Amino acid sequence: MDQAGQIREKIDLVSLISEYVPLKKAGSNFKTNCPFHEESTPSFVVSPERQIWHCFGCGKGGDCFSFLMEYENMEFPEALRSLAKKVGIVINESSFQKSAYSQKEKIYKLNSLASKFYNFLLTKHSAGKKALEYLIKERGLNLNLINTYSLGFSPSDNSLSKYLISKKGYKKEDLLEAGLSFIRDGNVWDFFRGRIMFPLSDHRGNIVGFSGRGLTDHDQPKYINTKETPVYHKGSLFFGLESAKEEIKKEGAIVVEGEFDALSAFKEGIKNVVAIKGTALTENQANLLARFTKKVILCLDQDLAGFEATKRSLSPLEKNGMTINVLTLKEKDPDEQLKKDPVVFKKALKEQIGVYEFLISKIISANNIKSAEGIKNVTEDLLPYFSQIQNEIVKEHYIKKLASDLDTSYSSLQKELDKIESSRKELSATTVQSPQINKKNRREILEQYFLALIIQSGEAPKIIDSKKTFFLSYNFDNPAYGKIFKNLESYLEKKKILKPSEFANFISKELLPAFDSCYLLPIPKFEEKENLAKELKKVEDELFIFSIKNQMEKIASKIKEEKDKKQAKSLQKQFSHLVSLLPKQ
Repeated sequence: MDQAGQIREKIDLVSLISEYVPLKKAGSNFKTNCPFHEESTPSFVVSPERQIWHCFGCGKGGDCFSFLMEYENMEFPEALRSLAKKVGIVINESSFQKSAYSQKEKIYKLNSLASKFYNFLLTKHSAGKKALEYLIKERGLNLNLINTYSLGFSPSDNSLSKYLISKKGYKKEDLLEAGLSFIRDGNVWDFFRGRIMFPLSDHRGNIVGFSGRGLTDHDQPKYINTKETPVYHKGSLFFGLESAKEEIKKEGAIVVEGEFDALSAFKEGIKNVVAIKGTALTENQANLLARFTKKVILCLDQDLAGFEATKRSLSPLEKNGMTINVLTLKEKDPDEQLKKDPVVFKKALKEQIGVYEFLISKIISANNIKSAEGIKNVTEDLLPYFSQIQNEIVKEHYIKKLASDLDTSYSSLQKELDKIESSRKELSATTVQSPQINKKNRREILEQYFLALIIQSGEAPKIIDSKKTFFLSYNFDNPAYGKIFKNLESYLEKKKILKPSEFANFISKELLPAFDSCYLLPIPKFEEKENLAKELKKVEDELFIFSIKNQMEKIASKIKEEKDKKQAKSLQKQFSHLVSLLPKQ
């Protein structure tokens, strides 16, 4: 067995998928809402027996590798390494050769080399002396913290590009694709020059890009980030998540704006902190956090921009059903507060308040609620955010609180809220297009169900033998189902019982998704064999009608085109015979 096979054997797919989405027992399988498309009724099924998954909504499916590749946007080598680490198998790199690294793998490797290069220059080379002094003396960091986050320094020359090309054997095209270099006047130049370097990792520890800060506040722009690459997307990651994720699972996530905010918190022993690298939390970032916690504490800059960013962060967090709190400070940002008085920061952390409490207090204090205009301003500002609250009990609580604070009725606020929600639904219906999912026609659904009944019955040989006459005359509309049936006949000629796992190895890989869908399709539980027989006969009869009507359509088309009267008469007789086979209405 190859290493992928060994890993597949050792991985428990139910446990793996449960790390990402909650699964519920459904007979011998498990079900949940599909993580790959929006749905209200669970159609995502996992088989612990065969260690496969399939979604009957979007049609995606596979094994442990395909799930990880789909969910984490990994390529196979990375999924292989990730699962190998989970089950304690050491991967033999020669099995897929270093020279055959995928595009993403190559960028991860380049970024890792660049990070080590930058860190060496900062901590051990004279080129980084000034930057190191700045970080230690002016920003209050220490070497332990600098190395924990692998901070570095990029010199004002092209030494990184020269090092990667001449010493490590990479091509200039590789460096350009990773965003580490650019071309000017036909020459390769380092993208980051004269900056303090912050490696940006995904939650799996892969370095996907960098943020470079000017050495002084006069450097403009103050921060520059890696350009968009196949692995780096600014709105999809956090600074510090890899270091913070275990604490986040226990304590919830404190979300700050900048790298130094996160570093200062970590220095003071607060390790569940991540920086958003932007002005507000994005939907992708909220989805990512939701994998680790259901509690978020927003601690953004204490200015108007930070307040607006807090408000914009609510929608993506609410969509993930998060509990959202806010941490308010006396200083302008967490870094300033922690440097001035960490005790005050820790006290504020203990006294964190619900985000909607915070919004009500902040917005009311900014308006004269004794006037009709002031009340109008408050409700117009707050109610759109209340409308996003997923929990109806929590929503009602805050509407009642606002009604009390404004000395108005609950019903009047609810009416205004209903208008907002109605308007949003109308807008969503006209502007938001749902992803198109290929829907099966009735005949295809019946063919899948018929095969599912046979495959899951435990009596496949008997059923196929009893339906020989039907199958001799029936042509499957879906070619894949037809091939599965032919393979099933061949397999059962040598075997007395159908073993699904063995049969899965008997058929070609191209047929596996269709077979898996039949194997996992939820079917009724038949307590009596007679009930299964009745269900099979019912489906058989309907498929027979489909088959006859399909033949009639083809003959009718030929009759229209046929110019020979004798031949047309023969076709007409065939058509009449098919009509006679249809059940009387």
